[in-house]
Parts: sequence; structure tokens; C-alpha cells
Amino acid sequence: MLRWMSAGESHGPALVGILEGMPAGVAITTAKVGEYLASRRAGYGRGTRQKFEQDRAHLVGGVIRGKTTGAPIALLIENSEWPKWETVMSPDPVDPQALKVDAGKGDQREVARNKPLTRPRPGHADLAGMLAYDLEEARPVLERASARETAIRVGLGAFAQEFLKQAARIELISYVTQIGQASLADSHPIPALCEQEKLAENPVRCPDKKVSEQMIAQIDAAKKNGDTIGGSVEVAAYGIPIGLGSHVSADRRLDTRLAAALMSIPAVKTVKVGDGTQPYLPGSAAHDEIVRADNGEITRASNHAGGIEGGMSNGQPLRVSCAFKPISTVPRALRSIDLANGEQSRAIHQRSDTCAVVPGAVIAQAQVALVLADALLEHVGGYSLAQVRENLEAYRKRVEARL
Repeated sequence: MLRWMSAGESHGPALVGILEGMPAGVAITTAKVGEYLASRRAGYGRGTRQKFEQDRAHLVGGVIRGKTTGAPIALLIENSEWPKWETVMSPDPVDPQALKVDAGKGDQREVARNKPLTRPRPGHADLAGMLAYDLEEARPVLERASARETAIRVGLGAFAQEFLKQAARIELISYVTQIGQASLADSHPIPALCEQEKLAENPVRCPDKKVSEQMIAQIDAAKKNGDTIGGSVEVAAYGIPIGLGSHVSADRRLDTRLAAALMSIPAVKTVKVGDGTQPYLPGSAAHDEIVRADNGEITRASNHAGGIEGGMSNGQPLRVSCAFKPISTVPRALRSIDLANGEQSRAIHQRSDTCAVVPGAVIAQAQVALVLADALLEHVGGYSLAQVRENLEAYRKRVEARL
């Protein structure tokens, strides 16, 4: 069983992640983790913060000479901007007068960095967090609820994706399906794995050039209007064996676990498994008929279900998507209440992105990989990569014999 968690704040000295249960023998390096992290910083609509935050990763446990050991993996990602924040984010008490000193240079959104944040943003955890945790300001809330935390998820997801490839030849791909009013057609095909590089080079990570241009126009219009914009992404996984997940308990269903993992990403509001057409089709057309291909293999005539039936993988490519709401740090700040005096005010505004849907695809891919890695280990077991491979091969042979 895989377990993972993170700690740290957006502007703290570092983010820390722990991944427990990864088998021994998975090949990975600091540079490889860095490649995954770099993909999260890319994408049209990102703010200037991505240019100077380098996401320097340090593997401080569970990896020796390029191989996992089976021990818990500890990943640390430094905050290269920490010197600017060490007063207001200090873990130890500071002189109250120091918090009254303006910080930053030039950008008015940064000048008041040290001052209390008492005007919660609509759409963010600010207000509920301040009240639930009895906090005088929103800083402790927004620092932890920030999407910056997803850097650790992508870092830990790197281990899951490398494990899936090396243990089971399972590979994932992610792409953007909609930004604002610009979207791919509902019938769009899943990109092939060979299109990974092409998607990575596309500014909005979209497989259709014309739709990409429309998405960029949507982002530009939102930025010009002092606004933010959301959209949807999709993750596909190829090579998944039949039977990952379970039908016997609600919390072990693969779709349950995927939905929970994706909904845990900041700003995600909906999750969909498959192409979403099943509820609107008659049963005779909605379900994926089981057929024997010309080569003798058992397959499906369609894949409306997105590779999951009854809470288990059915051998078809997995297809799962999620929608991100617009970023709640809106440049033309929305109406709010200042909890310092109870008066009507304008919400907090700090430097942010116009659109974070493109990195959202990378984050979603990491979350799906973690769930699939956990489900694979649950099904076949093994403390080492070799054991997992042997157990999976035995299972696959049994399935082939049954079919």
C-alpha cells in the first residue's frame, strides 16, 4: 500500500513530501524528478513567479545511488524566494515592529508583504479557514491552501510514474481539453503516447492547433480584463491490466479513489470518468461491447466507460478528466469584508497567474499515477520491483488463459 503526504507552506523555506510503500529497485534520479517538476511550471497564462521559482528538489531519504530502497521516500523542494519571506513566515517569534515594515520593491502587491491579511478572497479557503482555526489573519490558511503545494504532489508522482513504467509498462499522458469557451470536441481522440513531446511544447498543452490558438485568445482576454479563467484537463493511462481496484468495498473502487485524488487538487470542482456520454445514451449504445479482435484478443467495441467498470479497470485505456475553477486571486479584487474591523472592503490580492489549467494537467497526471501505483501494489504485492514484475506476470498469464 502506498501512502503519501506533504508539509510546508507556499512561501516557507521548503515543501516536504513523504511517500511510503514504494518498492525497492525503482530507478530514479534527482534530475528525473526535476524534469517532472519543470513541466508543472510551464504553460501559457502563468505569472512571473514561475520564472524565478526553480523547484530545486532534494531526495533526502529512500533513494540510494539512483534506486529506491523500499524505505519511505523523503522529498524536499526548496523555495528559492525564501529570503524575501523569512520575517513574516518565520517559524520562531519575531519583533512585532518588523511586521510593520514594508517589504518588496516596486510592485505594490508585494510592498505590504509583512502586513496582516484580513480581507478574505471569495473562492479561496481564506474565510472558512480563519474562522475554523480561530486565526486573526488569512496568512496561515492561504499559505497551506495554495496550489504551490502541488509541486510536492508532482514530485511524488514522478516516483509513481517511473514505477508504473518499470513494473508494468503503464504510461500516462495529460492534456488540456478546455479553457474558458474554447474546447476540444467531445469526440476528440485520446492522444497517443508518441505525442508526449508535442503536447509538452504546446503553450496550452492541447493536441489541436486551432483550438490551442482559441485557448490562448481566451487567456489573453481574461488578462486584459484584469480577470482569471479556468478550464478542464484530461489524463489517459495506457497498459493498465484488468482488475485494478475492487467491486467489494466502496472505498476500494478505482473510480472512487481517482475521484478523491483529483478533487483534492486546489480549484478542481468536477471529475469525470470516461467520455461523459453514458448518462445521455440508451443502454444499448452506452456500454462498451466485449468483442474478439482479428488477432484473437478480447477487447471492446468502444470505451465510453473510460476503462473502468464496477470500480475496476477493464483493460481499456483509462480516461479521467477534471475541471478547474478560475484562480481566486483576481487582479480586479472582488468584494469582501475586512475581518479586522468588519467593514466592506476589497479582497486580498497578491501576485498570481491568469490561468493555471495547463499545469493542472500535469498535477492531475501525478495524482492519477499515485492512485494507479497504489492499486497495482494492492493487487499484486511485492517489496521489490522484481517481485512486482513476477507477480504481475503470473496474474496476466492467468487472465490470458481465462480469456
